[in-house]
Amino acid sequence: MAKATAKFKDSEAEFRRLCADIEARRFAPIYLLMGEEPYFIDTLCDKLANGILNEAERSFNQIVLYGRDSDGGTVASYCRQIPMMGGYEVIIVKEAQHLSHPELLATYTANPLPSTILVICHKEKSADKRQALYKSCLANGTVFESVRPRDYEIKDWLGGFVRSKGLEIEPSSVELLVNHLGTDISRISNELEKLAVSLPQGQKRISPSDIETYIGISKEFNNFELCKAVAVKDVRRALTIADHLSRNPKEYPLLLTIMALFGTFREIFIVNYLRWRERQKRVPFPSDAELLGILKSGNMYALRDLKGYSARWNNRKVFEILGLLREYDGKSKGIDTGGKSDAELLRELLLKIFTE
Repeated sequence: MAKATAKFKDSEAEFRRLCADIEARRFAPIYLLMGEEPYFIDTLCDKLANGILNEAERSFNQIVLYGRDSDGGTVASYCRQIPMMGGYEVIIVKEAQHLSHPELLATYTANPLPSTILVICHKEKSADKRQALYKSCLANGTVFESVRPRDYEIKDWLGGFVRSKGLEIEPSSVELLVNHLGTDISRISNELEKLAVSLPQGQKRISPSDIETYIGISKEFNNFELCKAVAVKDVRRALTIADHLSRNPKEYPLLLTIMALFGTFREIFIVNYLRWRERQKRVPFPSDAELLGILKSGNMYALRDLKGYSARWNNRKVFEILGLLREYDGKSKGIDTGGKSDAELLRELLLKIFTE
């Protein structure tokens, strides 16, 4: 039995543990894989689908069902079948969040067969923890809750993912990827998988040039470079980058750009507050290691730049900018836009940021 998790770091640790168990052929009779982050669910499902039975066995002992086309009673009936020629019967239920009459499946999960391995993939949200299906899966099998990472958690995960591939990545490359792809682990992993097989033989370090060449993210025009230009008050460069981003709305949606700017000014506000506290309260300014902990960051490279940026802004203006970013977050979602396009809204926002 495994306890459900509620934090990304716990979810990631449990994911690694389950991967190790599957590779060691330590299987549970039931896997309820649920939650908002699809990457972990899909990866575990694939490992189970390909790791329990060999190719010949899968043709007659492995069944894949879909929640939209099935119901709890049908799934339970399949689960009670005896595998042909020994081994396991593997039943995989995809899109289980759409499964009708889950209470009928709970009659099976309350007393599962040792010869059947049931894999339930419940995406988009977690299963209702008050219902019998969840409770019986928790009591008699493994429940894995897949949690989306927060903005400050994705960089550490990305670094670990790259290292797991036997590669290294420059801090500026991490910033470039995160500012472009956000916290979409599935998309990040797919892009990095493609990049890993495209790198020249023997190359182990991923640079911004590699990101541009193999993933297609411009190292000159992206949210990371926009945030840098705004932070150093380079109006002309910021507007030039914004114009480029606006001409590529699918790659650079306004909401993602605003989130990147909000993250930058949030960090500037924190650093400036700590400096004010040092001057006014005589509280020592944190060491770099302590500051990284406060900012929930592991990027020493970015920290040096942040200290320089923050000196250019006073916190009264930063507080005003954070309010602007909240306002334009709403506009990016269609609230009170005044009929303006995303390109016009971004240019308007930047000019307001630069206005003293």
